[in-house]
Amino acid sequence: MSATLIKTLELILALGILVMIHEFGHYCFSRLFGVWVEKFYLFFNPWLTIVKWKPGKYLKWFSHGNEMAVAGENDPTENKRSWRATEYGVGWLPLGGYCSIAGMIDESMNTEAMKQPAKPYEFRSKPAWQRLLIMLGGVLFNLLLAMIIYAGIVYAVGERYINFTDATEGMEYCDSAHKVGFVDGDIPLTADGKKLTYYNSEDLNAMLTAKTVTVLRNHKDTVAITLPKDFIFQANKDAEAGQDFIAYRLPVVISQTQPRMGAEKAGLKEGDRLMAVNGVPTPTYTEFTAELVNNKGKNVTLQYLRDGQTLTVADVPIDNDGKLGILLTDPTKIYNTTVKHYNIFQSIPRGIEMGWSKLVTYVKQLKLIFTPQGAQSVGGFGTIGSIFPSTWNWLDFWNITAFISVILAVMNVLPIPALDGGHVLFLLYEIITRRKPSLKFLERAQTVGMALLIALLLYANMNDIYRFFIK
Repeated sequence: MSATLIKTLELILALGILVMIHEFGHYCFSRLFGVWVEKFYLFFNPWLTIVKWKPGKYLKWFSHGNEMAVAGENDPTENKRSWRATEYGVGWLPLGGYCSIAGMIDESMNTEAMKQPAKPYEFRSKPAWQRLLIMLGGVLFNLLLAMIIYAGIVYAVGERYINFTDATEGMEYCDSAHKVGFVDGDIPLTADGKKLTYYNSEDLNAMLTAKTVTVLRNHKDTVAITLPKDFIFQANKDAEAGQDFIAYRLPVVISQTQPRMGAEKAGLKEGDRLMAVNGVPTPTYTEFTAELVNNKGKNVTLQYLRDGQTLTVADVPIDNDGKLGILLTDPTKIYNTTVKHYNIFQSIPRGIEMGWSKLVTYVKQLKLIFTPQGAQSVGGFGTIGSIFPSTWNWLDFWNITAFISVILAVMNVLPIPALDGGHVLFLLYEIITRRKPSLKFLERAQTVGMALLIALLLYANMNDIYRFFIK
């Protein structure tokens, strides 16, 4: 089975799980508040439905058409509150899915039902706070799923981490740390006499609030660094600007090369360690990327290590953004690692902590999308699929799926009409002002939102086509 096929299957499986859970969140809160769910579909079904089922009535395979049920049709009100009143199905287009809720303007644009008198089992008949929870249900379930997956991973295989002393290239530090005496490459040893072990919230907090931190410099000298009382506030300002207090220094070891870019053209392979650019040593990713930026749009000579041999390749093209076209190997596959095991009671809070940490990190990085370089880096399904491993690995699959679940939660809560966040925005307006937006306004907002989403989807996937086949 080819690597492309494996990545495609992994992507479809991950999206299927995440979409199902997201829509199930809307479904559960709708059922909780007695709102009728007309249709619940995995994947979209324009023109063709693979299978659809309405409990107690029919089971159809490969049916044509995508007509929407009308709220109140064959009314028996009590039946609308049952799961049996919902049509369940699987579409043919694996780009999402939907949960069609009676009495609301959604992607189906079924406005005819909205012209009828409101029924007690419809979304629009419920209090604003209930409608708010229904709209947040998908986001909450995606975030919960990520936490459950992370908890399951640490329970099943434990958590790998790198001791500071095993990170042979040491750590990188923020600007505030440099000013008080830290040097990139320093290995943290103690904070006010307390032994520092690895990158975790407890040890980081100990360093930020300590009076004195000792480090190992150049693998031989022990240096004591005195920190000012307000150091934690200085470091926090750097964090707000996108600089972590410390991070592991990463050797430039290739895990994948990107199609039609310099690394692939130069014949670089997985496992190669890049050592120098035009004779300038680049022991870590920071120095390496700086040299690439200095030579963007030019051809360079690279020195790299393969199977213990130092090799050189000339005339390697660097693109106009200073990119070579490589993905880095995970640091846990480069440095010696330690495995920490969790029992069932320990894994649950750890999973919650990991999910929340991923959420906070992604939200902080989201602002980069609104920069010119960030906009160029936006990718579609090809980019998402490329991050999956080329050979099937369940651990990697679940790790990536959990992270995409966090991304899906964040993206869906953005205040864009047609996304959950757009509905949430209008509901918050209603709660604050005690005035409902008009039906005509909601219809127009949904239309504008759908157009915007389609444009973003086309832009992201055209970026993929440009990067993978043209650039």
